[in-house]
Amino acid sequence: MMRKAVAVRREEIVRAALAQIRSRGISGVRAADVAHSLDVSTALIFYHFGTLETLVIEAFRQAAEHELTKLNDELGKSGPADKRLRAVLALYGPSHHDNWQLWIEAGAAAMRDAALRAVLQRLDLRWRDAVVALIAEGVGAGTFRCADPHGAAWRLTALLDGLAVQVVARQGTVTTGDCDRWVEQAMAHELGC
Repeated sequence: MMRKAVAVRREEIVRAALAQIRSRGISGVRAADVAHSLDVSTALIFYHFGTLETLVIEAFRQAAEHELTKLNDELGKSGPADKRLRAVLALYGPSHHDNWQLWIEAGAAAMRDAALRAVLQRLDLRWRDAVVALIAEGVGAGTFRCADPHGAAWRLTALLDGLAVQVVARQGTVTTGDCDRWVEQAMAHELGC
């Protein structure tokens, strides 16, 4: 039997860990289950990642980086700031964001894990910074009326954070249509658009 390249094996392990997180939650992930799903030994999991916590952090980081690639693609597009901001908020929101379950799981686990908290905060700030920049751009262009782009960005994304919990964790309480409508109302209030 031929051995797989380290990068290929690590990627397989991360994908298997993500599948386990999605089905069991972060607290329910066991190295033995990840190994079993790949038909490998638990020792191989620890050989590549050292600890289960390191594997979970890497799995979350990769999933979040995938979402951030979509953000960067959107930010690279041209057009008016209001159109681009709506597109970014739609990507961030629970209607289009594939990994909200992971973000919610990571947020809960990060209260007890400083390393995961640092990764979560760094990745989350990249979203917030993008929203701040788009609002500031819109203010500069006269599209938005907003004295505090930083505060407005945090309030808009915090609204989406809370709505995502309702959509994902409390299914049926809020629809994605509700989310879209309320975010549009919040943008009108925050940005005068």
